[in-house]
Order: sequence, then structure tokens, then C-alpha cells
Amino acid sequence: MAQKVRKAIIPAAGLGTRVLPATKAMPKEMLPIVDKPAIQYIVEEAVNAGIEEILIILGRNKSIIEDHFDRSPELEAALAKPGKEALLEESLGIANLANIFFVRQKQTLGLGHAVLMARPFTGSEPFVVMYGDDVILGEDPVAAQLIRAYEAYGRPAVGMKEVTPEAIVKYSSMKTAPIQGNHYLIDDMIEKPAPGQEFSLFSILGRCLLTPEIYTILEHTAPGAGGEIQLTDAMAEMARAGGITGVDFTGKRYDMGNKLGVMQAQVETALKHPEIGAAFRAYLRELAKEL
Repeated sequence: MAQKVRKAIIPAAGLGTRVLPATKAMPKEMLPIVDKPAIQYIVEEAVNAGIEEILIILGRNKSIIEDHFDRSPELEAALAKPGKEALLEESLGIANLANIFFVRQKQTLGLGHAVLMARPFTGSEPFVVMYGDDVILGEDPVAAQLIRAYEAYGRPAVGMKEVTPEAIVKYSSMKTAPIQGNHYLIDDMIEKPAPGQEFSLFSILGRCLLTPEIYTILEHTAPGAGGEIQLTDAMAEMARAGGITGVDFTGKRYDMGNKLGVMQAQVETALKHPEIGAAFRAYLRELAKEL
């Protein structure tokens, strides 16, 4: 019987060079999507999937993320006034979302290295990795979709989508065979394939569920693409040994490390926002007449 999945890790140590200069002093994970930072959407997805404990892996100059999920006595005092009850409740709610822990990755040696740092936190339990760049919005949390796949098949699982032939060289490529519905068996994968090396156009996008065996593999994984310890290289070894479940997930992914992705997240979330959605839609309709 599959072990209960209680823990998630969010690697958030990257430099965010593709969205400079906004990220010179502010982590890309704190870029706002309307009125919430990107990383809060990821934490909320984990909580909605039943995750109880979250480890956020930080780099230098990212203590602002810790501050966001902490209590703020000064702010709470300012909001403890008539008419500001909803804002106070929201501020307190952020601090109470889950048990959130932090560790600093002193060198950015790749996603595999970041995951290896989580070993004392996850111990002998399965865990979900939720990439700090990727906000995925939808009715059914992707983390929950992966947990159900793990419970069904008893093996690691990854969230994946088909990407364009032009994009696959920047991502990973999965070797897949259909199981049923949106579930696939993956028995090999490659990180950043050169043209012609692709197994398929299915790529891991932002979410995976791993078992503790990954740590033993990561310990002897040599640096791969970009001179970094690639998590995909370790997962490829897992896939070849016992298979991984690929979940063609439902939900819309936004790449918060990409300027266009940031703007798409802003606009599409604003259109659905209960406070400004109607007014923003009217504004866009007027603006579209001038385009």
C-alpha cells in the first residue's frame, strides 16, 4: 500500500535572470499575480492537495519569502481596526497555511542538488517537488493528481504536458507508453535533448512526486546539462529501473521565470478576480479596439 504523501519541497533558489531587472533585488517567486506573490499560489496548491509540511529551498537575498509566510505584528496591528477585518484575516491566513520550513542552498548547483538538500526533511517518506517558477492554476491541484497516480500505481509520478518541437530542446523529453486516460508509463527520459534526440514532445512541467530512492541516485549523479546536477538525469535512472507514471495534468501553467509567462498569469488571473475581474474585462475590451 502506498505511503501517505504529507510533504512537499519548493526549490526557489534560482536567480531569475530571464526576468531582470525586476529580480535584481526581489526573487521571481515573489512576483505578484494581481495581489498575491507567485509562490503563495504554489503553497496553496500544496495545501489544497492535502500536504501538511512544506520545505522551501532558498538562495541568497530571498529572506523576503520567509517574511511573507511569517506573522507581521506591525501590519496586524494596523489592520486591527474596524473595516479592515477581511484584510487582517487574510494576513493571518497566509502565516497559517501550513507548517513551512526553510533551508538555504548556498551554491546553485542545479535542481538535483536542491532536492538532495531536502533529505533530512523528507526522510523515508514520498514527497512532491513543486518548482518555484511554475504556477499551475486549475480546479484540481496538480499535486493532488500526482498523489492519486502514486496511490494507484505505487511508483513515482511526474506532471507533464506536450510542448512544441521548438520548446522541447529547452525542457526534458519523456519516453511514454499509454496506461489509461491521462496516465502514461515512462521508462526513459532525457534533459534538454538535441534535435533528433527527443523521445516525445511530452515534458515534465513543474511538478513531480518522488520516493526516497531518488537520494541514493542523486548522490552518484554526475553534473549534466549546464554543468548542474540535473534531477531529470536521476529520474531517468528511476524510469529505466522500475518506471515512472506520467500524468498529462489538467490546469494552466504559467512560467514565472519568463516575461511573457508573467504577463499571461497577470492578465488571465485578473479577468477571474472577484474584486477587479469585471472592470478589468471592460478595460481590455476598450484597449483591444486600439490594437
